[in-house]
Amino acid sequence: MDVFMQGFWEFAGNYWWLVFPIMGVAGGIGKAWERSAKRRHERRMETLRLKGELKAAQLAARGSAPAHKNARQVAADERQSTKHMLEKLFAEHDEVTARWLDYELDVAKLIAFPAMSDGRQPLTAAFLRAKKTADTLRPASSDAKVSETEIAEYLEAVGNYSVAFEVAERDARRLRNSTFSEAERKRLDRAQHMLTVALDEAATQAERNVAYKRVREELDGLILLSDEAVDVLKKKVAGELPSARREAPAPASERPVPAAERPSQAPAPMPEPMPLRRDDERA
Repeated sequence: MDVFMQGFWEFAGNYWWLVFPIMGVAGGIGKAWERSAKRRHERRMETLRLKGELKAAQLAARGSAPAHKNARQVAADERQSTKHMLEKLFAEHDEVTARWLDYELDVAKLIAFPAMSDGRQPLTAAFLRAKKTADTLRPASSDAKVSETEIAEYLEAVGNYSVAFEVAERDARRLRNSTFSEAERKRLDRAQHMLTVALDEAATQAERNVAYKRVREELDGLILLSDEAVDVLKKKVAGELPSARREAPAPASERPVPAAERPSQAPAPMPEPMPLRRDDERA
């Protein structure tokens, strides 16, 4: 033990300056969790308010119904209040998902804020878990038969999903590319530059194709692009109009192998897609 402590103090004496970046990282994480706790408290109050509104609407339909209303009409009023609540929750759920897709499908944003696609980041991992829970608890439609317990669970899940995204997004914008080494940051900068060329309508198609290939090479092993993000990027490079409908990409472990693309009318030549990977540990 004495030998260990002596070695520790020798290390601390030689590398005392490391305390400053360590304190900076710890402070950043602490502030993120503090903001998260505050936002969760606010959301909890909002959840209780919405639960109260739903309960009040249901009690009003049951207890203060006019005498001419029969049981069927009262039940219809209750279903209407439930439907209204679910529609509000669906809208919030979809809004958070759309904000997430702005990162997941936009390669430029993924390069600028890589933590949003890195499940190893604690706050990003918490957001992805909250997303999975909210997606699982979401009723099939606003007309679906759901119990009060199911509504309450979904209401809380949507709230957690919203808060988790806000916290993860804030942290990703704080971190930017600071978790990468100097060499890796240079690769990200080159990828960002080549991406500008690949999307430049003034460049020739050959120049854009070469730039697209360089982007994929620079990001290889640094950032994992979903199949959907690659498809969106390829269409932009080819000058195709994006699809009006965007769907959330499946988790990497659940994505099927993409089928061969169907030929369209005189398509522009495209580079072959290069498989990407992200090593669990960087050298």
